[in-house]
Amino acid sequence: MSTAERFQGYLTALHALPPAERSGPVALLDLDLFLANAADLTRRAAGTPIRVASKSLRIRRAVTTALEQPGFRGVLCYTLPEALWLAECGLTDLVVAYPTADRAALAAWAASERAREVITVMVDSTEHLDLIQSSTAPTQTFPTTAPLRVAIDVDAAWRPVRGVHIGALRSPVRTPEQAKELAEQILHREGLSLVGLMAYEGQVAGVPDAGRLRGTLVRGMKRFSRTELAERRAQVVHAVREAAHTAGTDLEFVNGGGTGSLESTCAEECVTEVAAGSGLMGPASFDRFVGFRPAPASYLLTDVVRRPGPRTVTVLGGGWVASGVPGKDRLPTVAWPEGLSYSSAEGAGEVQTPLTGTAAAGLQLGDTVFLRHAKAGEPAEHVQRTLVYSQGRITDVWPTYRGEGQAFL
Repeated sequence: MSTAERFQGYLTALHALPPAERSGPVALLDLDLFLANAADLTRRAAGTPIRVASKSLRIRRAVTTALEQPGFRGVLCYTLPEALWLAECGLTDLVVAYPTADRAALAAWAASERAREVITVMVDSTEHLDLIQSSTAPTQTFPTTAPLRVAIDVDAAWRPVRGVHIGALRSPVRTPEQAKELAEQILHREGLSLVGLMAYEGQVAGVPDAGRLRGTLVRGMKRFSRTELAERRAQVVHAVREAAHTAGTDLEFVNGGGTGSLESTCAEECVTEVAAGSGLMGPASFDRFVGFRPAPASYLLTDVVRRPGPRTVTVLGGGWVASGVPGKDRLPTVAWPEGLSYSSAEGAGEVQTPLTGTAAAGLQLGDTVFLRHAKAGEPAEHVQRTLVYSQGRITDVWPTYRGEGQAFL
């Protein structure tokens, strides 16, 4: 199917809906492409289980649909309140990928027998342990209650020379010795259970590597970073497991990687699972990766509301700039009609956005323009519902987290 035929299918399906059901702000999810992306992620993981990164979806039905696919197991959440809500909704095996300082959520975690059983929280310092224990002490009665499940977040960034840090500024735990010391602290504290370890190599999984000059440099960086991390991660896992075995327990999981690093991360023997979420949606940032290309399954829909000139239209909204270092690569891209670009004088606007190009001549007031966000997940914070497209028609409407009344960030 050509690009034009695919978007004509979307438009035909949209026009079959009552106007109220397609009025914005709204998103569209191509379920057929979403499932195709899931199958490709499973292929790339080559048997290693994939934990669904909910941050890149923020649509509960999308999370559960991914979990129904072969090769997917468990959820990588981004906040503890989100994990508590998902547990209430019946989901299990929930790992919160980021430490929390939310005392109310920590107390709720400890107070719920089910939450203690299905939720694991990330830590990277003794201060986190102190905060958890001080926040949960009133609701914990040992030894009758199950211990609180925690995992260690390890810095996976590449530091080729002193003073150079390439990768996410995350955990202060970097070396096997540091990891083992924190593991022993956890194992010796009443009411805590060490169940896992995580190391996310964002400099490999999340950095585009297409292009001749910059792409060559980035691919070289990734190659050296992967080699260094594979050796260090194995040493860290060995050290932590050694501490756990001494205490009569073991790690349940070692999580790593992301959509952009599945092959290399899964090749490491010490890794038991990988995380992925963006690859299900195929945001615009993945257009600049070499070696894999998820299908663009998620779109933002906006309407033409003005015609300032024969080569310019103005659409409603459009200014949902992705997080990270500001730049053109953080802007939404115009997916359809082809041949439209931002005005250099205005860019992406909060309330309205002018778009210029030859395609503007064929657009009328009320026509739909399809945008792709640079990153997955974040658009769901702006819309309440996603139209689900499959086999030529809109088959369902899935509420986003916001649409279900939830705001976790």
